[in-house]
Order: sequence, then structure tokens, then C-alpha cells
Amino acid sequence: MISQTATFAAGCFWGVEAAFRALPGVTRTTVGYTGGSAEHPTYDQVCRGRTGHAEAVEVEYDPSAISYDDLLATFWSTHDPTTPDRQGFDVGSQYRSAIFADGDDQRAAALASRDAHQRSLRRDIVTEIVDAGPFWTAEDYHQQYLEKRGQASCAVTLGAA
Repeated sequence: MISQTATFAAGCFWGVEAAFRALPGVTRTTVGYTGGSAEHPTYDQVCRGRTGHAEAVEVEYDPSAISYDDLLATFWSTHDPTTPDRQGFDVGSQYRSAIFADGDDQRAAALASRDAHQRSLRRDIVTEIVDAGPFWTAEDYHQQYLEKRGQASCAVTLGAA
């Protein structure tokens, strides 16, 4: 099996990770920080908004079992992509909506998916689609956080429709 990697930010990474982990064909998820300027940021630094990083999920997947387009569909369904720097009660640039594209194919697919999804919404999508950069793994206690606590998801109200 040759795996591929996709990286998404859609608010608090705990619930986003749980959504992707549930998908057949996803072989690994890692929560962490990307899109900022500091090296090896900590949760505390990211939460204070001093690094420019987003809470993100790195998704390793088997493309013969699940497509990048399927991952994009899950991304759009897990959060409100029309709210800048906010998801539910979480506010700050670390909770922004972003797709970190790993190459031209992912970028093109992300742009096409965004444009198609936009047609079903009344408000404009604010999701950033940018090139993937360094991904810094979050502290161990954040990995599979909800699963460790017997929870299936975070309760977030979506309001983009």
C-alpha cells in the first residue's frame, strides 16, 4: 500500500481528527500545528495566537480505499467554512478553516471542491487553500483526545447552510 497525506484545519482538532479517523481507508491521523512561523510550537503558544499556526489534522490515507475528494467532502461537512477564525465557541486564528495542499493535484481538487461547495451556501467560504508547510505534532495528550475519553465527537453547531 502506498499511502498519501492530506492536512486540514477546521476548528478544534479533536473533533476533526475523530471525523477523519472514522473513515475507511484512513490509516493514521495526527493532530498538530501548521501554517505559522514558529518552529516546534506548543499548544499554549498556539492558543495565545502568537505563532500564526492553525490547529490541524494530518490524515494518512490509502488512495485505493478512499479518495482525496472523499476527504474533502468530510472536511466541508465537519465545520462551518464561512466563519473566519471561529468554529462554535472557539475563537482565534488557530481555529481557522484551511486546506494545506500537498502539490498541484491536491490544490486543484481543493479549489474545485470549494467552488462546488460554495454553490450550496448563502455566505462566502473563507477557507484558506495554501501549500502545505511544516507540520508540528501536538503534545501526546491531544492525540485521539476524544477517543481516549470515550467520546465520538465535539458538539459544534454548524450554521453555514
